[in-house]
Amino acid sequence: MMGLLFQGLDWRWLVDQAVMFLMPEIVLAVFACVLLVLDIGWRATERRWAAYVALGGVGASAVALAQTYLNLRGHEAIGFYEMYIVDSFAIVFKVIFLLTAALAIALSVKFLDIEREQRGEYYALMLFATVGMMFMASGLDLLAIFISFELAALSIYVLVAYFKGDRKSNEGALKYFLLGIFSSGIFLYGISLLYGVTGETNLRKIAAALAAEQTPGFLAILAMVFIVAGLFFKVAAVPFHMWAPDAYEGAPSSVTAFMSVGSKAAAFAIFARIFVYGLPALRGTTSLENLGWMAVIGAISALTMTWGNLAAITQANAKRLMAYSSISHAGFLLLGLVAGNQTGYIGLVIYLFVYVFMNLGAWGVIIALRRESIPGDRVEDFNGLIHTNPVMAVLMTIFLISLAGIPPTAGFLGKYFLFAGLIETGNRWLAALAVIAVINTAVSLYYYARFIKAMFMGPVTEPTPLALTPLMRTALVVAAVMVLLVGIYPPPWVDLSRLAAEQLIAITHEVIAGF
Repeated sequence: MMGLLFQGLDWRWLVDQAVMFLMPEIVLAVFACVLLVLDIGWRATERRWAAYVALGGVGASAVALAQTYLNLRGHEAIGFYEMYIVDSFAIVFKVIFLLTAALAIALSVKFLDIEREQRGEYYALMLFATVGMMFMASGLDLLAIFISFELAALSIYVLVAYFKGDRKSNEGALKYFLLGIFSSGIFLYGISLLYGVTGETNLRKIAAALAAEQTPGFLAILAMVFIVAGLFFKVAAVPFHMWAPDAYEGAPSSVTAFMSVGSKAAAFAIFARIFVYGLPALRGTTSLENLGWMAVIGAISALTMTWGNLAAITQANAKRLMAYSSISHAGFLLLGLVAGNQTGYIGLVIYLFVYVFMNLGAWGVIIALRRESIPGDRVEDFNGLIHTNPVMAVLMTIFLISLAGIPPTAGFLGKYFLFAGLIETGNRWLAALAVIAVINTAVSLYYYARFIKAMFMGPVTEPTPLALTPLMRTALVVAAVMVLLVGIYPPPWVDLSRLAAEQLIAITHEVIAGF
């Protein structure tokens, strides 16, 4: 039976395809497996080396990704029966995932030392989650996307519950897991409906099938609603955000930092793939006669920005405050998809790119405040930081003003392109959405200023100095430099984002032209 199963399989073709398309993911997965094996033989004092092995894996994967980019020379390559694509869009997002993993690993070492939970399986799970995210960025088939989706999600479920004896960690992980599998079921049901309507799971073939119909049927619209609902959960968009505050608060801070950026970026990669590649026929307009996913995403974007900011104002716990901040940023990022033009897509990509540095940087400072018997997760724990550790206070200020979108930081650049994309459409409703976004940006200044006020004007409540590992110090400095560099000298980073944006614009025109 097994011989019949593999009789027609061309192994040389399979190896060639894997080498051509999957080398970055293969390298990362191999390092993750090596970590699991090495962890068995390491003594407790040696387990810190797992972080360096994991960083080596990220670096090796980055080298393989660079080689893939040089081989493509700006073209796209499709393989594995049109289920997997490597193009500029996928490569840019994979760069974002690798940067996220590298910074999160660097921030984890000190935190796990304090918690006495330094183990190789932690870093292996982080690498496996990154592999899933990288597959998500290259998915051209709904089945491939869903499997990648679950690989990343299952790894993060375990990471959230990494502190087995912590009640908050267990509670947050359980909520995240239950809502996660519920949203996965909704997403999968939407996929099944879409397959029933079109008879295809390949995104380009789905787009062609839907474009052939003059008016999309009810089942196609229903499938779109289920798919968008499942993805809204992954980006923590309102009203699918309920898991985020509890999961962010309960998870280890280093895991929270990773999931707040990595899983969000991966979900937006899927958003762009499915809706721009597969469902352009269901985009619709702002008119009541032709509503589609653009109107749905636009409405949820406004609601997410507003609710996230208003809820953040009332938070005293720094981790919950940052959770609601992350929710509001998801609302801003959705604007790029709503705009649907090159400027909006550039805004989406560059905002996700700089979000890696400004958000992980802010979480890095929160992690640094964690000391023996001091949780360091309240806003009051930042009191007087300028007197006890002025460098950390300055770094945190840079990250916060970038999150608020104040020039000349990178956060301003991302929001500029997102808002400009909406205005360029010439649509009055989308212009109104841009106004709502600007107002929400002003609101966010209030709760970010609470950190700054505590650091510069609050009394010193904890004189214990902060002890940083070399990896953490390097990660924070790199993040701060990138936040300022991208904001002050944006051309190369805008060009990088344009690579991915042009891919989305090209495929949109291709679908409209009927291939």
